[in-house]
Amino acid sequence: MNDNFTFAIKSICFDEHYQPSDNTRLTTNFANLARGDRRQENLRNTLSMINNRFNSLAHWDNPKGDRYSVELEIVSVDMDIQGNGETFPSIEMLKTNIVDHQTNNRFDGILGNNFSSYVRDYDFSVLLSDHNKNRPQFSIPEGFGDLHGQLFQSFVNSDEYKQYFHKLPVICLSVSDNKIYHRTGNHHPVLGFEYQPNESSLTEQYFKKMGLQVRYFMPTNSAAPLAFYFFGDLFNDYSNLELISTISTMETFQKIYRPEIYNANAVAGMSYQPNLKNRDHSSTQIVYDREERSQLAIEQGKFAEEHFIKPYQAILEQWIADCA
Repeated sequence: MNDNFTFAIKSICFDEHYQPSDNTRLTTNFANLARGDRRQENLRNTLSMINNRFNSLAHWDNPKGDRYSVELEIVSVDMDIQGNGETFPSIEMLKTNIVDHQTNNRFDGILGNNFSSYVRDYDFSVLLSDHNKNRPQFSIPEGFGDLHGQLFQSFVNSDEYKQYFHKLPVICLSVSDNKIYHRTGNHHPVLGFEYQPNESSLTEQYFKKMGLQVRYFMPTNSAAPLAFYFFGDLFNDYSNLELISTISTMETFQKIYRPEIYNANAVAGMSYQPNLKNRDHSSTQIVYDREERSQLAIEQGKFAEEHFIKPYQAILEQWIADCA
């Protein structure tokens, strides 16, 4: 952007004592769980689910199923556009850390996992909505996702990123309920069977502008495939335990947030279309306010418009033009 443009990286532990910061998007999975009367119980149960799932996938040399535990950090990234100390909360991700209780070693998992961004809220809940208000047919605004994609790639390529992290991020999302996924013959020992969608989604196109490609896999004993967004080579750039840390973390969040898909009693077959109205699913008993999540996305998108998009519009437009 310019020489004054910098990123500041902060992290906080996500455990049963976690309290969301003022700058955290409240629609974020982990922030939603950490509020209300049952906040500590929510967090404790969520972390227990993650650890149990990790050990079920990392079953070798693990006879009691308790060898490993996962520690989570919430990584927050603030941007300073003009070098004047005024920052905007741009990106929030989860970083997994793996503890091996047999060897007493603690090592890095994967950064990414859950992905939060105020600018993405603006794009999907404000810009896209306003663009289609009076249109008879749904369409995408010109340049949709260009700014967000360039911001993300700038962060990943920044000196600040390289100072803190040794590998590129992997983001894990749910599948789309308006696509059909077909199982292929490709099988990975940890990620499971690969699925391919019948067509590309808007989310795929949006994340492609962030420099990320996507593949869909359903791990052993999962109910549905997960979408893995990544740079490079998903199979060879990450160890099995690193991949398991992402699967166990994000499948747990999806079971809580989308139990109709990821806590369904029937497992995805050769041809699979997710159904958010599926009544044949189990509850995790963890409180999650989905209605509030949808309402807050609009508010947070407007926050980004007011405090980032409009104040820095000329600078951002020039930057995007220069990058193009």
